[in-house]
Amino acid sequence: MLKRFIFLTVAVLLLALGFVDSATALKLPQEVRTVSLNDTGATTVVTNEQVARGKFLFNDTCSQCHLGGRTKTNPNVGLGLSALQNAYPPRDNIETLVSYLKYPYTYDGEDEITLFHPNTTRSDLWSEMRNYNEEDLRAVSGYILVQANNLGAVWGGGKAVN
Repeated sequence: MLKRFIFLTVAVLLLALGFVDSATALKLPQEVRTVSLNDTGATTVVTNEQVARGKFLFNDTCSQCHLGGRTKTNPNVGLGLSALQNAYPPRDNIETLVSYLKYPYTYDGEDEITLFHPNTTRSDLWSEMRNYNEEDLRAVSGYILVQANNLGAVWGGGKAVN
């Protein structure tokens, strides 16, 4: 019992002193964090802090249906880069993903699905999105694209290649 108490005390002290925190746990290289910003081909570098925030928000809200970038309700359409590029309109950049999180629509772009997919427009139905601001939406979008860069085909339902 005393050993457990000492271990817990040391762990709490390390966390309190900042030796271990979520920001230091995630340090991705700049090339992985460089993602498409918009349809014009502009790019942006997502900060490690934005990736950490996006990861937290994604795990809190999105991972219920998109664990590992897969889509539980439609396993044929994940969050991998090729799936995002092939959506209509393409969702392979920060701005179009932010737009999608505000006003979701089907993969073919034909129908809006604000009643079926969490979004900020209908936060009365999707309370987990109620407090998301533009910065949060950009962080989640950046996280999705960084994961696609970092994990490649594994993110979104692809197969791991040895």
